Amino acid sequence: MTLHPSSGDPYRFGTEAFYAALGRAFVAMCAVVPFLFLIEAVDQGLAFGLDATAGIIPQRIDGLDGVFFSPFLHHGFDHLYSNSIPLILLGTFVLAAGARRFLWSTLVIILVSGLGVWFTGSPNSVVVGASGVIFGYLGILLTRGIVERSWWNFAVFLLVGLLYGWQLVGILPTDERISWQGHLFGLLGGVVAAILFRRRRPAVGGPDYSGSTLSLP
Repeated sequence: MTLHPSSGDPYRFGTEAFYAALGRAFVAMCAVVPFLFLIEAVDQGLAFGLDATAGIIPQRIDGLDGVFFSPFLHHGFDHLYSNSIPLILLGTFVLAAGARRFLWSTLVIILVSGLGVWFTGSPNSVVVGASGVIFGYLGILLTRGIVERSWWNFAVFLLVGLLYGWQLVGILPTDERISWQGHLFGLLGGVVAAILFRRRRPAVGGPDYSGSTLSLP
């Protein structure tokens, strides 16, 4: 039996490799959420108070380390529950495009979102939660659909928009309890990451690298 050369391309919608990559990504993201629940359980059970000590405290040097720690912390289980499903859903599609690209993109989102909060947030607040990363993944899917001309990325963005579009108001200053800065800068971080780590199409008439492994610094 002769297979089409693109049948092993994990980036081409409809191939076996594509669905396999999607399945592996889903399993991986499902493993991330219990880890976040474990952190929250330990924090509450041992009364560590990690929210206050490891969250982002805007415009204060002692709150700058929260840029890296805050995405793993939440204000209670209700906060974590609300982030879990969109994190799994969006993270699955972002991760399916490659683990290395996923890790670099997530780092960019964490930095842009966290620093945006630190520079522009209220110094009387402590910001924690993975919602900035979630909005970053949303920005990645939207931007990939445009810069990589990937219709399925754009279709996922539209699907998620229908399911969670009402949450996009989170990028506006409508509720002082919600860090709209984290959401807004997370979305912008996703746009930046999608552009920085985009898959480049081969030149017309040049060799086809569609099945090659993506290489990033």
